[in-house]
Amino acid sequence: MKSPNKADKLIYKAFCTALEKNLLCIYLDSSKLNRPNSPVYNPWENLLPILIPTIIGLLLILSSNTFLGLIFIIGMTLCYNYYFKNIIDKKLLERTKKYIATDFNHCQELWSYGGIVLTTQKNKKIGCISPEGNWKEFIVKNFSDFMTDKKTEENTDEQPAA
Repeated sequence: MKSPNKADKLIYKAFCTALEKNLLCIYLDSSKLNRPNSPVYNPWENLLPILIPTIIGLLLILSSNTFLGLIFIIGMTLCYNYYFKNIIDKKLLERTKKYIATDFNHCQELWSYGGIVLTTQKNKKIGCISPEGNWKEFIVKNFSDFMTDKKTEENTDEQPAA
């Protein structure tokens, strides 16, 4: 990946600041991001919640009662769909936020992968959808007040008023 220029760094700084202050909302399409080759995909997080109950159910089928084992597998599959899937989606969102906030190139990579929607806290109806939308333009339009460079701020503070 190419190194970001000064404008990109300021836009990314505004992005991270808005994310830290909870002014920027990130929504995910987990069907796009939670799959192999995604930088935020964790195979064990997706495999274990369904694999362990299936193995236990098969052991119940073999050891005691076929009906009991099938009921256990069906019950745990429903539990996975309504409970564990929500937990996995929350972990995926947190991992995505952490990954995006670490580096500009990570942000670019994940954006080009797709499955991310950015909205502002004030107006959640207007958003920017990856990979078609331009996240830099969205940040400039909505969070330009966070795009300040410390060097230029210090220079303006040092200049005496005329």
